[in-house]
This record gives sequence, C-alpha cells and structure tokens, in this order.
Amino acid sequence: MPTPRPLRLNYPVARMHDVVEDYHGTPVADPYRWLEEVTGADTQAWIAAQQRLTQAFLQAIPARECIKARLSELWNYARMSVPVKAGTRYFFTRNDGLQNQDVLYMQQGLDGEPVELLNPNDLSADGTVALVNQSHSRDGTLLAYGLSRHGSDWQEIRVRRLNAQEDDTEVLQWCKFTRLAWTHDKAGFFYSGYASPGGGPAAADQPVNRLYWHALGTPQADDRLVYERPDRPELHFNPLITDDGKYLVLHVWHGAIPQNRIYYRPIQSDAPCIRLLDEADAHYAFLGNAGRVFYLLTNLEAPHGRIIAIDLAHPGREHWQEILPPQADVIDFARLINDHLVVVFMHDAQHELKLYARSGAFVRTIALPLPGSIVGLSGRCDDPEMFVGVQSFLQPTTIMRYDFTADALTPFHQPALAFDASNYETQQVFYTSTDGTPVPMFLTHRKDLRRDGDHPTLLYGYGGFAVNLTPFFAASVLLWLEQGGIFAVANLRGGSEYGEAWHQAGMLAHKPQVFDDFIAAAEWLIQERYTRSEMLAIMGRSNGGLLVAACLLQRPDLFGAVVCGVPVTDMLRYHRFTAGRFWVPEYGNAETNPEHFRFLYAYSPLHHVTRGATYPPTLITTGESDDRVVPSHAFKFAAALQTADAGHQPILLRVDTKAGHGLGKPITKLLEEQADIYTFLLHIFHNNPENPQ
Repeated sequence: MPTPRPLRLNYPVARMHDVVEDYHGTPVADPYRWLEEVTGADTQAWIAAQQRLTQAFLQAIPARECIKARLSELWNYARMSVPVKAGTRYFFTRNDGLQNQDVLYMQQGLDGEPVELLNPNDLSADGTVALVNQSHSRDGTLLAYGLSRHGSDWQEIRVRRLNAQEDDTEVLQWCKFTRLAWTHDKAGFFYSGYASPGGGPAAADQPVNRLYWHALGTPQADDRLVYERPDRPELHFNPLITDDGKYLVLHVWHGAIPQNRIYYRPIQSDAPCIRLLDEADAHYAFLGNAGRVFYLLTNLEAPHGRIIAIDLAHPGREHWQEILPPQADVIDFARLINDHLVVVFMHDAQHELKLYARSGAFVRTIALPLPGSIVGLSGRCDDPEMFVGVQSFLQPTTIMRYDFTADALTPFHQPALAFDASNYETQQVFYTSTDGTPVPMFLTHRKDLRRDGDHPTLLYGYGGFAVNLTPFFAASVLLWLEQGGIFAVANLRGGSEYGEAWHQAGMLAHKPQVFDDFIAAAEWLIQERYTRSEMLAIMGRSNGGLLVAACLLQRPDLFGAVVCGVPVTDMLRYHRFTAGRFWVPEYGNAETNPEHFRFLYAYSPLHHVTRGATYPPTLITTGESDDRVVPSHAFKFAAALQTADAGHQPILLRVDTKAGHGLGKPITKLLEEQADIYTFLLHIFHNNPENPQ
C-alpha cells in the first residue's frame, strides 16, 4: 500500500507588494521587502504565526522529547578552554556540562585551585548574557572583558580588579569585533570602537571605526582618539601589544577577506602610526618580535603561506628575510612561543604541529594525540610552555600542555563523554567536482557500515571567506550517528584548505563553483551507495545557509531534507544591512557594479524561487536579534518558498527569540534548537526513535 501523501501545511499568508527596483537596466521584483521591517507590526504578526506553525509541527512528533533528552546527556560533559597565562596566573573558561554560559576561572600556577572570576550565568535569568571578549594585564591582576546581550555582536566592555574582585565604574559601549590590548604598565588599554550615536540607539550601520586609548578608572567620554583613517573610513583596527611591551601593532582590515594591512608605533610615541604594510595585497599575521625585527606569516607570493622577518630600521621589501619558505602543505596559522616558531599546517584539511627555530631551522614535529584540528594555541615569546586544544568529529576539545625543555606533550584536561566512540570512525575521501578538481570530504559513521544506499546522511558545508572546515566536534552529531546516520563534511572551494587560490576559486564571479562542489559531493555519496536522495539532508549556516539555499533551488530533486541556518539569501541587498558591508569583497555589490549584479542575480536564492516547483522538506532558522546576517534574509526566503512550492512537504521557519547569529547562545537555547533540527530530520527520514541512545 503506498505511503499516504502528507497534507500541505496552512502557511501564514505573506502579502506580495508591487516593489520593483532597477538594477543597471534590469527590473527586479522584491514583493516581500516589507519583511525587512523586522519590528513592524505586520512582520511581527507574520513571525508569530510562523512560530506557532513550526512549533505545532515539531511538538507533535512523539520522538522530540527523547531526542532532546539524549542531546542533553551528550552535551553534559565538563569542558574548558585553552588556558592563557598572565604573570603567574592561568585563565580559562569552564563549563560543568549544562551551564548556559561558560564560567571564567583563574588559577595560581599549574597546580593551583581554580577560582571563579566571572559567572555570566548570574547576569541574566535566561542565560542570554555571554562573555565574548577578555584581555588580561601582563601581570594578571586586571581583566578587561566584553559582554554580549541576546547574541548581539555589540559588546559592553568592563574592567575588573582581580585581587579585590571588584569592577571599576567605567563601562565602554559602541564596540564590536574588537581586541583589548593592555600596556605593560597597566595604565590602560587600546581598543577599537565607533563614535557614540549621541545618546540614541547604537547605529548598526555606523561606518567609521576608530582606535581609542582608555585610561584605567576613567569614563569612556575621556577616552583619547589614537588613530583613524578619514581618507579610508572603511578600515577597521585590531590592536595588540608586543610581548616585550615596546610596540603597539594594528591589524588593519577591510571586509571579511584575508587581505589586510599592518601598522605600528612605539608605545612611548604619540606620533601617528607607521604604515608598515599598506598595500592590502596579501594576508599578513603578526607573530611576534625580537626587538625591532617583526615576524609575520603571509601569503604574499606564496599561496600556501611563508614566514618572513622585517627589520623596522630597513622595512623595504628588498630587505625582507624569508624565514620559512612555502611548504607543500598550507600554513593555517603560527605563533612565536618560547623563542620558537610554532607552525600549524593543514595536510588535506587536517592539522599538523611543527616547531622551528626563530632562524627558520626545523626542530621537530609534535605528534598530536588524535588526528583532527587544533582549535586553540596559547603561549608568549618567553614562556617555557604552551597549551594546545585538539578536537575531532568524535572527540571534544582535549587540552594538552607542551613543555619545551622536556619536549613533552601531556594532557591537561581530557573530557569524558556519555558516548562510546570506539564503534565509529572518520575516513577522508576525495571526489571529483564538475571541473575535474578533486575535493576532499570527511565521512563519520559506524565502523560496520554497509554501503547499501539506505543510510540517513547529513552533508554539511560552508565554502567561503577562507574559512577552513577541519574536523570539528558537535555533540548533536553524535545523536545522528547513533541513529545509523552518516555525517559528511565537504571541503569546498571558497575555504582555504589548499591556500588562497582555493579561496579565490569560490568567491565573486566564481561563487557558483562552490555550489557545484557541494552538489558533486551529494551525487558522489549516492553513486557510492552511502545513501540515496530521499535519505540525504544538507545543512549549512550563514554563508553555508546561502550554500544550501542555492543548492536547494538548483537541484530540489537531489535532497530529501534541507536545514538552512541564519542564511544570506538576498544577494542584491545584503550589503545594506549591519555587517553586510564587510562581505562586499567576497560577494560583490550588485548596486554599484553591473558585472557584480550579473553574477549575483544569476544565483541569488531569493530571486530563483520558482512558482509551481516542488521543494524538499526545509527548515529555515534565524535569530530575532541577529545583527550579523539580519533575519529578513530568512523571512523573505521562507515566504517565497512557502508561496511558490507546489508540493506537500513542510517548509518551516524557526525564529529564536533573544538570540542572534549564534554568538553566546545559552545551552538551553542550543538544546532546543538542535532538538528541533534533529527531530525534523529524523521525522522526515521516518527514523523516529522512542529511546535514542
């Protein structure tokens, strides 16, 4: 007997307005523009109706409570961040398991008793105030820290005197994407921020970023403007102080692309900053200094990266010294610790750790405790030790301590899970994309998996902004594996797993290649009999939400379910909102550039929803306070899909309240979100466990 066709859901009506905009002679309709007015009464009523529909659908699935309960068990393990040393003290965050927010601790020496410094869980009843920034004075007696509310990128900066465990009275506002850099004399710190909007609400589109000096114990109104570029108001400044305390170094960035600039000035100087590297012709990462010699990692004339030394007395390029030439593998990042260059390479999207002398001479390879990713590395130029955080798809972050003198890597913190990883494995495969390029993909599944084409498979991707998808841990993935699922992660163009050329092959006019890579991964999984279309789900967030939205529209026949998280979907107007202007170098600008309009309009998901098409089951998620990818992207896309779809599968919109792009989201909200996502997927694939374990 055939399976009965599901009844079409009664979607909230989304009015279609007669809005048409001219782009270089091409009229483009935008019927749901009214949904950009997120706080408007009509939009709020529509969101509320969507929420009622989505929650009614998900709450009616019997397995949801079992799924949430198992997710809670998997999430309930003690974890900590990579310790950072300041003076004789070590600072780290820790979570006992299901605390909404990680708690900041301080410990005297390696064997000291951890002392709680700051518990964000005490700052809000619902856990939506998060610690998102911290900087310690050189001796570890002062802490500058940033708090985010409701997932916003905006931060509120405060200062705590650690010996007295008291906050100073000053509160710094109008900061986002900033670092806090203390001078060694503890007189204050440098930070970047925006001018106060004059007593009104913070302007999300505030265009001009400036570098300020904050003197300890003084109001923000007295902060001194240190540096700005009136001729280049789009530039942003992230400050740091060299380990010897002699120089202020600025990482100067524009947009979300790797190319940047490096400025500096002596700490004792009040002169304007010196523009050491001002061409924005490559990526430059300051690693440390030995006196007036700066060490930097760059991909200038080296797509896989190289390390150079610049003598400030002779900064011309003809005087640069190449310390570590390009290698076969890409350098992901590096540090100058214990007067050694600590270099993290990527070999086919997996990390390897090597030590070099400051001269560039190879010292040794440090064998990691598991194949996977280095997700944290701390230490100063004169420290005899460093801390390394390592994780994989099956193992959460393990903290290791490396003793340079003894050449010994020993565990500092090993988490324990309510999960037996010995029954599962991760393998790396390579498939061929549309242009003949081999693309790597990680597959994690049971060791006894039979390739019979009948396994629920979740394919995850990102593909942009030079972001690398090295192995990462997510507790929710373990639930998927327990249900016989396969978790696949494709290393698409747009990332930089193979250097800057890999990134550029998936940006601007080449963006469609990223979608081709992802579709080719899906086809390979089916061809190799891991799964079939009806059992294949795709998932992505942010730029990855754009990815899955575009692939959903290009190949609706290929996927059995889609999870589209905090997506960018309107490629013609994205740059008009909040952080969108930072992405123009990656995506392009359809309004100002006719050629950019041509390729953006050719794939923009919002503009390729086809009336009368049949789309697979789709769950679109967003946060009402998202000030990075504004929720109107998700609203307009959901309205367009629901209106156009001729099928009977659910197309749902999930809007998280008091939540943003994901920054600082409390565990309670994460559990609810992940329970909804995996309930949706397992229900669609008819795999509804009564007691998942």
